[in-house]
Amino acid sequence: MPHITIYTTATCSYCIRAKQLLAERGVTQLDEIRVDLAPDQRAVMMQRTGRRTVPQIFIGDTHVGGCDDLMALDRSGALQRLLAG
Repeated sequence: MPHITIYTTATCSYCIRAKQLLAERGVTQLDEIRVDLAPDQRAVMMQRTGRRTVPQIFIGDTHVGGCDDLMALDRSGALQRLLAG
């Protein structure tokens, strides 16, 4: 399984839902970067993605986007292919 990075905040319901969906698809390890605890990481996230909202999800080197993007990938079957590497 490829390395997964997710930028989040503690109270973001979309972040919570994205992590739940990843867990449902078998993801047991991910690198969670809490931008509410490390504000300098929001600037890094924005530079990497061009977006300022959370969550922002990377599967390997692929920027998936946010929760809605992740859910759309799941519905299309592409999420499983990404997770399989």
